[in-house]
Formats: sequence, C-alpha cells, structure tokens
Amino acid sequence: MFLPPSLHAQPPGPTPPTPDDGAGSVVAERQAQRTEPPRLYQVLMLNDDFTPMEFVVMVLQEYFRHDLDSATLIMLKIHHEGRGVCGVFSKDVAATKVELVLDAARRAGHPLQCVMEPS
Repeated sequence: MFLPPSLHAQPPGPTPPTPDDGAGSVVAERQAQRTEPPRLYQVLMLNDDFTPMEFVVMVLQEYFRHDLDSATLIMLKIHHEGRGVCGVFSKDVAATKVELVLDAARRAGHPLQCVMEPS
C-alpha cells in the first residue's frame, strides 16, 4: 500500500531541526569575570602611659620593617595623637601582625594595644 509522504507515521523521538531565521534565539557571550581585590586593613597601635617609647620603636622595626626614622615618627604620632598606623595589609596578614605585637608586648610585660580596622 502506498501512502503519500504527508500521511506516513512520524517515528517517536525528537524532531529534526528546521531552518530558522534566528528569531527567538539567544546567544550567550562569555563575559570576563573580574575578581575584587582583597579588602585591606590598617594595623594600629594605641597609646598608653606605660609602654616605653623604645619598645614601640623596636616593635615597628621588627614586625613592620620600618627603618629607625620612620619607626620613630610613627611612635611619636602614637604618643601625641593616641594612635598610629603601623601598616596596611590583607585581613589575614593584619590579624597575624596584631597577634605578633600583642604577644611581644605581653612577653615584655607591657600593656601595649594593637588593633586592626578596615582601610
């Protein structure tokens, strides 16, 4: 028996793609992802009436790699203004520096305070 092509049974399954003029199509373009730079934190030392100035200068030189002149200037800023910036670091590095300074002050018997805050 002969059937015209339009009457043939369609096999089950996906239908073959038909030519399209592009209407309704979506083209996804790859966009370059930009990562944000890590947030920076200031490490600050706070003034007190008991920690010797020489100890503060030594800490600035040892843990923050300041030369004698810049360490002395920072120490004087801490002394006169109540606080001074020792350095600016990523969060993990800043937290480590704060702990190192607090441990050194505790070992030396000084009440020196060191904190970090967003830059």
